[in-house]
Amino acid sequence: MKGVLGLSSLVYLRPNLKRVLVSFTHFADKIWTFLLIGSFLSIFLASSCWYLFSSNSHQPFLKNYEILNSNHSKEKGFNCLANGRNDIGYLKWRWKPNNCEIPKLNVLSVLEKLRGKRVVFVGDSLGRTQWESMICMLMEGIEDKRSVYEVNGNKITKQIRHLSVRFSTYNLMIEFYRSIFLVQPNAIVPKHSPKRVRSTIQLDKLDNLSNEWVDSDFLIFNSAHWWTPTKLFEMGCYFQIGGKLKLGMSLHDAFRTAVTTWGNWIQNSIEPNRTMVFFRTFESSHWSGKTCKVTKQPLVRTRGREHNLFSDIVMKSLKDLSVSVTSLRVTQMGAFRSDAHVGIWSDNPTVADCSHWCLPGLPETWNEILFAYVVKQDGICKYFIFH
Repeated sequence: MKGVLGLSSLVYLRPNLKRVLVSFTHFADKIWTFLLIGSFLSIFLASSCWYLFSSNSHQPFLKNYEILNSNHSKEKGFNCLANGRNDIGYLKWRWKPNNCEIPKLNVLSVLEKLRGKRVVFVGDSLGRTQWESMICMLMEGIEDKRSVYEVNGNKITKQIRHLSVRFSTYNLMIEFYRSIFLVQPNAIVPKHSPKRVRSTIQLDKLDNLSNEWVDSDFLIFNSAHWWTPTKLFEMGCYFQIGGKLKLGMSLHDAFRTAVTTWGNWIQNSIEPNRTMVFFRTFESSHWSGKTCKVTKQPLVRTRGREHNLFSDIVMKSLKDLSVSVTSLRVTQMGAFRSDAHVGIWSDNPTVADCSHWCLPGLPETWNEILFAYVVKQDGICKYFIFH
């Protein structure tokens, strides 16, 4: 597939203009309506082109590209191609902002910049996806693949909380820590808790593993996918601050408190002259109720998925910090990508998945943005970067 999504498949219809168009159709039987529609379309096309291509607009669009051929996930669950997915159109889309370029990856340049460094990802399985993607992308610049290995001989799996891959030629470590809430889960509940309370999340205490994250050069966080009623309340897990349960606390208020705890830790524990800290915003999922249907093309209407309260909480919290933390804003780009999910092409095809992403796939773009920042290329897309 070549080219871009054109005006015929615009995803940027403004709600007020759409309402005007609908009102016009009620009078389609009258001749003068055609004149009005003609005038409206002229104005609409002009304003749409401005909205797509004006240097003042951050609204991006999608463009085709070919992904690295040999970038395959080591974890079977995300390797859609190995699991039988035959349509490869989802590999050919690249996010293209209208006011800047995402630089093309120069693997050797990135590897040289990362020589002797320690890169640490902290978060949930979506964070592990980006970690795996980074390893696969950097492997393109390594001649002796045997020089890249997991230091403890572990296979990539969600059961292991810490995974560390070494690029021995470059003395580079790329690590992942599984910390789905960032703050500390607690299997011991306060005394006299209701019977429905089986465990808690201590919102005012960072994960016990946090001391291991400190001595890093690049530190990339994500969270939010486990902050749902299904994964918390329905499992008997509630929130706790100090020794007190917070049974009535909402998910978003709890997440905001947890991110504040994380922010305090960043300010008190991280040396800003040593460590560059990133926080990736929420990645859109494409469930329809409990149904998951992976499409063959990206969506042309996001139906509100480009906005997310968890992402908003992260962005607001970063503004309040006294130290610099860089946000990787990926919520909007993922909102269109109903074609890029794992679906039934996982290690368990009986359970469809519209939350995780195929590898290779969309996470490569997250890393392209991150790499551009690492090598400090000019013209980094300010839409994605906030600090």
